[in-house]
Amino acid sequence: MHDFETKLLLAIVLPGLLVVFFTRVTFHHIVGLVLTLALIAASVYAGYTHNWMLYVADAVSLTVGFWFASRMVRNARLHQAEE
Repeated sequence: MHDFETKLLLAIVLPGLLVVFFTRVTFHHIVGLVLTLALIAASVYAGYTHNWMLYVADAVSLTVGFWFASRMVRNARLHQAEE
């Protein structure tokens, strides 16, 4: 696999997973999104991301991860309220 394909695959998967992970750790989906955005900004600043296709893949992955994390938090709050 070439370098660009590897970066594209990671850009599709990793930001979404990071949002969910940070949401599970901090119990707040906004904090998970902000921490993930900070990591992506640091990688862009360091020069690891340098293609618009990678930016779009990061954005789509962040959106899907944020949507999933929001559902996860909402479901957890509903289950907690039922108890």
